[in-house]
Amino acid sequence: MATGGSGDILAGCLAGFLAQGTSCEAAAALAVYLHGMAGDFAAEETGAHSMTASDLLEKIPKAVREIFDGGKDK
Repeated sequence: MATGGSGDILAGCLAGFLAQGTSCEAAAALAVYLHGMAGDFAAEETGAHSMTASDLLEKIPKAVREIFDGGKDK
């Protein structure tokens, strides 16, 4: 993802996992995976070339549900 602000979102994901006590290696892997999945969801909806960091950020909750709950809405 080469859109302004996407690295900030990745850094925020990483910081969130680290703040919960996740090991550095696991936090990095989780953050990159979450960031990528959210990016895929955003690109599907808005198109890869017109996607913004805000579009990516809006898809983080959906990606979290997909990863941790198998996509089930509660």
